[in-house]
Amino acid sequence: MASDPVAIVNALLAAWNDHDIDRFVSMLSPEVEWYDLGMLHPPARGRDAVRAFALSVLAAFPDFRYVVEPPPCVAPDGSRCAVLWRITATHTGVLAPQGLAPTGRRADLTGVDVIDFRGEEISRILTLFDPIVAAE
Repeated sequence: MASDPVAIVNALLAAWNDHDIDRFVSMLSPEVEWYDLGMLHPPARGRDAVRAFALSVLAAFPDFRYVVEPPPCVAPDGSRCAVLWRITATHTGVLAPQGLAPTGRRADLTGVDVIDFRGEEISRILTLFDPIVAAE
């Protein structure tokens, strides 16, 4: 159980929006699992796999911005948090490992992350969004 799940999630998202992947990954448990529809072969397991995925996203979408639609929903025991979000980004680089060439198109999509905690670390992230909208 996290002592302040909302503060941890806000810090995680601030690191992501700052494109500070080292800070982002430092908040994750070593055994973290990240399930994201944008991955070629989900999930990313472990900090190194999450780091590689995050870097590939930022290389393909260098203006990536993640905005939380408040309020986050926290489980009564503090072990889980659901975060509604909106992402904007422009596809200007190759998205690896899929090898998707840059389209120059602007993405604007909404979704939800379900984040599980193990102590003060994030142990699991489940990212859900409509892949049809994302591909348009």
